[in-house]
Amino acid sequence: MPKIRHSPHFTERSHRGWCEKYGKERGNEMGNRRKAPAWAARMRSRWRKQKMAWLAAGICAAAAVLICMPLLMIPGGSLMDGAEMNHILSPILGEGKGFAVWHLIPVYPTMAHFYRLLIESPAFYQLFWNTVGMTAAILAGQLVVGLPSAWAFAAFRFRGRDFLFGLYVVLMLLPFQVMLLPQYIVLQKLHLYNHPAAVILPAIFSTFPVFIMYRGFTQIDAEILEAARLDGAGELQIFIRIGLPLGKMGIQAAMVLSFLEYWNLVEQPMAFLEEQAAWPLSLYLPQIGIGQAGFAFALAVVVLIPALFVFALGQDALEEGIAYIGVKT
Repeated sequence: MPKIRHSPHFTERSHRGWCEKYGKERGNEMGNRRKAPAWAARMRSRWRKQKMAWLAAGICAAAAVLICMPLLMIPGGSLMDGAEMNHILSPILGEGKGFAVWHLIPVYPTMAHFYRLLIESPAFYQLFWNTVGMTAAILAGQLVVGLPSAWAFAAFRFRGRDFLFGLYVVLMLLPFQVMLLPQYIVLQKLHLYNHPAAVILPAIFSTFPVFIMYRGFTQIDAEILEAARLDGAGELQIFIRIGLPLGKMGIQAAMVLSFLEYWNLVEQPMAFLEEQAAWPLSLYLPQIGIGQAGFAFALAVVVLIPALFVFALGQDALEEGIAYIGVKT
Protein backbone atom coordinates (compact mmCIF):
# COMPACT_ATOMS: atom_id res chain seq x y z
CA MET A 1 0.00 0.00 0.00
CA PRO A 2 1.60 3.32 -0.98
CA LYS A 3 2.52 5.85 1.61
CA ILE A 4 0.22 8.82 2.11
CA ARG A 5 1.90 12.17 2.41
CA HIS A 6 0.06 14.42 4.80
CA SER A 7 -0.72 17.89 3.69
CA PRO A 8 -2.89 20.68 5.00
CA HIS A 9 -5.46 19.96 2.34
CA PHE A 10 -5.64 16.16 3.15
CA THR A 11 -8.69 15.88 5.39
CA GLU A 12 -10.23 12.87 7.07
CA ARG A 13 -13.00 12.72 4.48
CA SER A 14 -10.57 12.62 1.57
CA HIS A 15 -8.57 9.94 3.35
CA ARG A 16 -11.64 7.73 3.74
CA GLY A 17 -12.61 8.19 0.09
CA TRP A 18 -9.13 7.33 -1.09
CA CYS A 19 -9.07 4.11 0.98
CA GLU A 20 -12.45 2.99 -0.37
CA LYS A 21 -11.36 3.65 -3.94
CA TYR A 22 -8.06 1.85 -3.50
CA GLY A 23 -9.68 -1.13 -1.75
CA LYS A 24 -12.29 -1.44 -4.47
CA GLU A 25 -9.62 -1.45 -7.18
CA ARG A 26 -7.62 -4.08 -5.31
CA GLY A 27 -10.75 -6.24 -4.84
CA ASN A 28 -11.58 -6.07 -8.52
CA GLU A 29 -8.03 -6.96 -9.39
CA MET A 30 -8.01 -10.00 -7.08
CA GLY A 31 -11.47 -11.07 -8.30
CA ASN A 32 -10.37 -10.93 -11.92
CA ARG A 33 -7.27 -12.90 -11.02
CA ARG A 34 -9.22 -15.66 -9.22
CA LYS A 35 -12.13 -15.99 -11.65
CA ALA A 36 -11.50 -18.80 -14.18
CA PRO A 37 -12.54 -18.47 -17.83
CA ALA A 38 -15.88 -19.93 -18.84
CA TRP A 39 -14.29 -22.54 -21.12
CA ALA A 40 -12.13 -23.81 -18.26
CA ALA A 41 -15.18 -24.25 -16.04
CA ARG A 42 -16.97 -26.16 -18.81
CA MET A 43 -13.94 -28.39 -19.31
CA ARG A 44 -13.77 -29.13 -15.57
CA SER A 45 -17.48 -29.98 -15.48
CA ARG A 46 -17.18 -32.20 -18.55
CA TRP A 47 -14.16 -34.01 -17.11
CA ARG A 48 -15.99 -34.57 -13.82
CA LYS A 49 -18.97 -36.08 -15.65
CA GLN A 50 -16.73 -38.29 -17.78
CA LYS A 51 -14.90 -39.51 -14.70
CA MET A 52 -18.17 -40.47 -13.02
CA ALA A 53 -19.34 -42.19 -16.23
CA TRP A 54 -16.09 -44.19 -16.44
CA LEU A 55 -16.39 -45.18 -12.80
CA ALA A 56 -20.00 -46.34 -13.27
CA ALA A 57 -19.06 -48.21 -16.46
CA GLY A 58 -16.19 -49.94 -14.67
CA ILE A 59 -18.42 -51.04 -11.79
CA CYS A 60 -21.08 -52.34 -14.20
CA ALA A 61 -18.45 -54.18 -16.27
CA ALA A 62 -16.97 -55.83 -13.17
CA ALA A 63 -20.44 -56.87 -11.99
CA ALA A 64 -21.30 -58.22 -15.47
CA VAL A 65 -18.11 -60.29 -15.61
CA LEU A 66 -18.79 -61.67 -12.13
CA ILE A 67 -22.38 -62.57 -13.01
CA CYS A 68 -21.53 -64.04 -16.43
CA MET A 69 -18.51 -66.02 -15.22
CA PRO A 70 -20.50 -69.24 -14.61
CA LEU A 71 -21.98 -68.88 -18.10
CA LEU A 72 -18.49 -68.49 -19.58
CA MET A 73 -17.30 -71.61 -17.75
CA ILE A 74 -19.93 -73.88 -19.30
CA PRO A 75 -18.60 -74.12 -22.92
CA GLY A 76 -15.04 -74.78 -21.76
CA GLY A 77 -16.17 -77.41 -19.26
CA SER A 78 -18.19 -79.23 -21.89
CA LEU A 79 -15.05 -79.68 -24.03
CA MET A 80 -12.69 -80.87 -21.27
CA ASP A 81 -11.71 -84.50 -21.03
CA GLY A 82 -12.10 -86.45 -17.82
CA ALA A 83 -8.47 -86.21 -16.70
CA GLU A 84 -8.31 -82.43 -17.04
CA MET A 85 -11.69 -82.03 -15.30
CA ASN A 86 -10.61 -84.21 -12.38
CA HIS A 87 -7.34 -82.32 -12.06
CA ILE A 88 -9.13 -78.96 -11.95
CA LEU A 89 -11.90 -80.00 -9.57
CA SER A 90 -9.79 -82.18 -7.26
CA PRO A 91 -9.05 -79.33 -4.78
CA ILE A 92 -12.82 -78.80 -4.40
CA LEU A 93 -14.40 -82.22 -4.81
CA GLY A 94 -11.50 -84.56 -4.21
CA GLU A 95 -8.50 -84.88 -1.97
CA GLY A 96 -6.29 -82.51 -3.94
CA LYS A 97 -4.56 -79.56 -2.33
CA GLY A 98 -4.22 -75.97 -3.44
CA PHE A 99 -6.63 -73.87 -5.43
CA ALA A 100 -8.85 -74.79 -8.37
CA VAL A 101 -7.79 -72.90 -11.50
CA TRP A 102 -10.38 -72.98 -14.26
CA HIS A 103 -9.42 -72.94 -17.94
CA LEU A 104 -11.82 -71.08 -20.20
CA ILE A 105 -10.13 -72.83 -23.14
CA PRO A 106 -9.47 -76.54 -22.51
CA VAL A 107 -5.92 -77.79 -22.90
CA TYR A 108 -7.10 -81.02 -24.55
CA PRO A 109 -10.55 -80.31 -26.06
CA THR A 110 -12.81 -83.23 -26.87
CA MET A 111 -16.36 -83.80 -28.13
CA ALA A 112 -16.78 -87.04 -26.20
CA HIS A 113 -19.34 -85.60 -23.79
CA PHE A 114 -21.57 -84.34 -26.61
CA TYR A 115 -21.26 -87.70 -28.39
CA ARG A 116 -22.31 -89.51 -25.25
CA LEU A 117 -25.21 -87.12 -24.68
CA LEU A 118 -26.59 -86.95 -28.22
CA ILE A 119 -25.80 -90.47 -29.41
CA GLU A 120 -25.58 -92.76 -26.40
CA SER A 121 -28.30 -91.26 -24.14
CA PRO A 122 -31.83 -91.97 -25.41
CA ALA A 123 -33.29 -90.70 -22.13
CA PHE A 124 -32.10 -87.22 -23.08
CA TYR A 125 -34.40 -87.09 -26.11
CA GLN A 126 -37.37 -88.34 -24.12
CA LEU A 127 -36.96 -85.63 -21.49
CA PHE A 128 -36.17 -83.04 -24.15
CA TRP A 129 -39.47 -83.62 -25.95
CA ASN A 130 -41.26 -83.68 -22.60
CA THR A 131 -39.91 -80.19 -22.00
CA VAL A 132 -40.89 -79.01 -25.48
CA GLY A 133 -44.42 -80.38 -25.09
CA MET A 134 -44.94 -78.87 -21.63
CA THR A 135 -43.58 -75.46 -22.61
CA ALA A 136 -45.60 -75.28 -25.85
CA ALA A 137 -48.81 -76.34 -24.09
CA ILE A 138 -48.30 -73.77 -21.32
CA LEU A 139 -47.61 -70.91 -23.74
CA ALA A 140 -50.60 -71.81 -25.91
CA GLY A 141 -52.86 -72.04 -22.88
CA GLN A 142 -51.65 -68.69 -21.55
CA LEU A 143 -52.51 -67.08 -24.88
CA VAL A 144 -56.00 -68.59 -24.85
CA VAL A 145 -56.73 -67.77 -21.20
CA GLY A 146 -54.53 -64.80 -20.35
CA LEU A 147 -54.90 -62.72 -23.51
CA PRO A 148 -58.68 -62.13 -23.24
CA SER A 149 -58.30 -61.52 -19.50
CA ALA A 150 -55.66 -58.85 -20.03
CA TRP A 151 -57.74 -57.16 -22.73
CA ALA A 152 -60.83 -57.17 -20.50
CA PHE A 153 -58.93 -55.46 -17.67
CA ALA A 154 -57.46 -52.86 -20.02
CA ALA A 155 -60.39 -52.05 -22.31
CA PHE A 156 -63.49 -52.36 -20.12
CA ARG A 157 -64.72 -50.78 -16.90
CA PHE A 158 -66.98 -53.02 -14.84
CA ARG A 159 -67.99 -53.45 -11.22
CA GLY A 160 -65.36 -55.24 -9.17
CA ARG A 161 -62.65 -54.70 -11.77
CA ASP A 162 -60.15 -53.09 -9.40
CA PHE A 163 -60.73 -55.73 -6.71
CA LEU A 164 -60.32 -58.57 -9.18
CA PHE A 165 -57.16 -57.08 -10.65
CA GLY A 166 -55.75 -56.54 -7.16
CA LEU A 167 -56.43 -60.21 -6.46
CA TYR A 168 -54.47 -61.06 -9.61
CA VAL A 169 -51.52 -59.02 -8.35
CA VAL A 170 -51.63 -60.70 -4.93
CA LEU A 171 -51.65 -64.15 -6.52
CA MET A 172 -48.74 -63.11 -8.72
CA LEU A 173 -46.69 -62.20 -5.65
CA LEU A 174 -47.29 -65.50 -3.83
CA PRO A 175 -44.35 -67.94 -4.14
CA PHE A 176 -44.85 -71.52 -5.25
CA GLN A 177 -44.18 -72.86 -1.75
CA VAL A 178 -47.30 -71.10 -0.45
CA MET A 179 -49.51 -72.60 -3.18
CA LEU A 180 -47.90 -76.05 -3.08
CA LEU A 181 -50.31 -77.72 -0.66
CA PRO A 182 -53.54 -76.29 -2.15
CA GLN A 183 -52.43 -77.25 -5.65
CA TYR A 184 -51.49 -80.74 -4.46
CA ILE A 185 -54.92 -81.25 -2.89
CA VAL A 186 -56.75 -79.99 -5.98
CA LEU A 187 -54.66 -82.15 -8.33
CA GLN A 188 -55.30 -85.20 -6.16
CA LYS A 189 -59.05 -84.58 -6.24
CA LEU A 190 -58.96 -84.17 -10.03
CA HIS A 191 -56.83 -87.35 -10.42
CA LEU A 192 -54.14 -85.38 -12.24
CA TYR A 193 -51.27 -86.06 -9.87
CA ASN A 194 -48.27 -87.70 -11.56
CA HIS A 195 -49.52 -86.53 -14.95
CA PRO A 196 -48.03 -83.76 -17.14
CA ALA A 197 -51.32 -81.89 -16.79
CA ALA A 198 -50.43 -81.37 -13.12
CA VAL A 199 -47.66 -79.03 -14.29
CA ILE A 200 -49.39 -77.58 -17.36
CA LEU A 201 -52.79 -76.56 -15.96
CA PRO A 202 -51.61 -74.43 -12.99
CA ALA A 203 -49.10 -72.69 -15.26
CA ILE A 204 -51.77 -71.88 -17.85
CA PHE A 205 -53.68 -69.86 -15.24
CA SER A 206 -50.61 -67.97 -14.08
CA THR A 207 -51.31 -64.29 -13.38
CA PHE A 208 -47.93 -62.86 -14.36
CA PRO A 209 -48.46 -63.04 -18.18
CA VAL A 210 -51.87 -61.41 -17.70
CA PHE A 211 -50.22 -58.52 -15.85
CA ILE A 212 -47.55 -58.01 -18.56
CA MET A 213 -50.08 -58.12 -21.40
CA TYR A 214 -52.43 -55.83 -19.48
CA ARG A 215 -49.69 -53.23 -19.13
CA GLY A 216 -49.08 -53.44 -22.87
CA PHE A 217 -52.76 -52.96 -23.67
CA THR A 218 -52.99 -49.91 -21.38
CA GLN A 219 -50.57 -48.08 -23.69
CA ILE A 220 -53.27 -47.98 -26.39
CA ASP A 221 -54.98 -44.60 -26.47
CA ALA A 222 -58.58 -44.82 -25.27
CA GLU A 223 -59.66 -42.35 -27.99
CA ILE A 224 -58.69 -44.90 -30.65
CA LEU A 225 -60.97 -47.52 -29.14
CA GLU A 226 -63.79 -45.03 -28.72
CA ALA A 227 -63.45 -43.88 -32.34
CA ALA A 228 -63.62 -47.50 -33.51
CA ARG A 229 -66.80 -48.04 -31.50
CA LEU A 230 -68.36 -44.90 -32.99
CA ASP A 231 -67.54 -46.20 -36.47
CA GLY A 232 -69.58 -49.32 -35.72
CA ALA A 233 -66.78 -51.80 -34.98
CA GLY A 234 -67.63 -54.64 -32.63
CA GLU A 235 -65.61 -55.51 -29.55
CA LEU A 236 -64.15 -58.63 -31.13
CA GLN A 237 -63.21 -56.67 -34.23
CA ILE A 238 -61.56 -53.98 -32.10
CA PHE A 239 -59.62 -56.62 -30.18
CA ILE A 240 -58.36 -58.35 -33.33
CA ARG A 241 -57.65 -55.31 -35.51
CA ILE A 242 -56.53 -52.79 -32.90
CA GLY A 243 -55.71 -54.52 -29.62
CA LEU A 244 -53.49 -57.31 -30.95
CA PRO A 245 -51.39 -55.19 -33.38
CA LEU A 246 -50.83 -52.33 -30.92
CA GLY A 247 -50.28 -54.56 -27.91
CA LYS A 248 -48.04 -57.14 -29.57
CA MET A 249 -44.90 -56.00 -27.74
CA GLY A 250 -46.46 -56.75 -24.38
CA ILE A 251 -47.71 -60.11 -25.66
CA GLN A 252 -44.27 -61.04 -26.97
CA ALA A 253 -42.62 -59.97 -23.73
CA ALA A 254 -45.02 -62.14 -21.73
CA MET A 255 -44.34 -65.13 -23.97
CA VAL A 256 -40.56 -64.71 -23.78
CA LEU A 257 -40.62 -64.47 -19.99
CA SER A 258 -42.95 -67.45 -19.74
CA PHE A 259 -40.74 -69.52 -22.02
CA LEU A 260 -37.62 -68.73 -19.98
CA GLU A 261 -39.46 -69.65 -16.79
CA TYR A 262 -41.10 -72.89 -17.89
CA TRP A 263 -38.23 -74.15 -20.02
CA ASN A 264 -36.19 -74.35 -16.80
CA LEU A 265 -39.02 -75.52 -14.56
CA VAL A 266 -37.79 -77.53 -11.55
CA GLU A 267 -40.03 -77.23 -8.48
CA GLN A 268 -43.42 -78.10 -10.01
CA PRO A 269 -42.28 -81.27 -11.84
CA MET A 270 -40.34 -82.40 -8.78
CA ALA A 271 -43.43 -81.95 -6.59
CA PHE A 272 -46.16 -83.29 -8.91
CA LEU A 273 -44.41 -85.89 -11.11
CA GLU A 274 -43.10 -89.13 -9.66
CA GLU A 275 -42.32 -91.06 -12.85
CA GLN A 276 -39.00 -90.05 -14.38
CA ALA A 277 -40.38 -90.76 -17.86
CA ALA A 278 -42.61 -87.69 -17.49
CA TRP A 279 -39.88 -85.37 -16.18
CA PRO A 280 -38.70 -82.33 -18.12
CA LEU A 281 -35.09 -81.85 -19.09
CA SER A 282 -34.40 -79.55 -16.13
CA LEU A 283 -34.64 -82.56 -13.77
CA TYR A 284 -32.19 -84.63 -15.80
CA LEU A 285 -29.23 -82.45 -14.86
CA PRO A 286 -29.42 -82.96 -11.05
CA GLN A 287 -29.34 -86.73 -11.58
CA ILE A 288 -25.82 -86.53 -12.99
CA GLY A 289 -23.11 -87.36 -10.44
CA ILE A 290 -20.08 -85.28 -9.55
CA GLY A 291 -17.83 -87.68 -11.42
CA GLN A 292 -19.65 -86.79 -14.64
CA ALA A 293 -19.00 -83.05 -14.52
CA GLY A 294 -18.02 -82.84 -18.19
CA PHE A 295 -21.21 -84.62 -19.24
CA ALA A 296 -23.21 -82.21 -17.05
CA PHE A 297 -21.55 -79.22 -18.74
CA ALA A 298 -22.42 -80.62 -22.17
CA LEU A 299 -26.04 -81.05 -21.11
CA ALA A 300 -26.08 -77.48 -19.77
CA VAL A 301 -24.90 -76.19 -23.17
CA VAL A 302 -27.68 -78.03 -25.00
CA VAL A 303 -30.33 -76.84 -22.53
CA LEU A 304 -29.06 -73.27 -22.77
CA ILE A 305 -29.18 -73.00 -26.57
CA PRO A 306 -33.02 -72.74 -26.95
CA ALA A 307 -33.25 -70.21 -24.12
CA LEU A 308 -30.55 -68.01 -25.67
CA PHE A 309 -32.19 -68.31 -29.08
CA VAL A 310 -35.61 -67.21 -27.78
CA PHE A 311 -34.05 -64.41 -25.75
CA ALA A 312 -32.17 -63.11 -28.80
CA LEU A 313 -35.34 -63.14 -30.93
CA GLY A 314 -37.48 -61.40 -28.32
CA GLN A 315 -34.95 -59.06 -26.73
CA ASP A 316 -36.50 -55.86 -28.09
CA ALA A 317 -40.00 -56.92 -27.13
CA LEU A 318 -38.75 -58.02 -23.72
CA GLU A 319 -37.13 -54.67 -23.00
CA GLU A 320 -40.20 -52.73 -24.10
CA GLY A 321 -42.54 -55.06 -22.22
CA ILE A 322 -40.55 -54.69 -19.01
CA ALA A 323 -40.61 -50.91 -19.49
CA TYR A 324 -44.42 -51.09 -19.54
CA ILE A 325 -44.36 -52.30 -15.95
CA GLY A 326 -42.87 -49.03 -14.76
CA VAL A 327 -45.22 -46.78 -16.76
CA LYS A 328 -47.89 -45.18 -14.60
CA THR A 329 -51.30 -45.22 -16.23
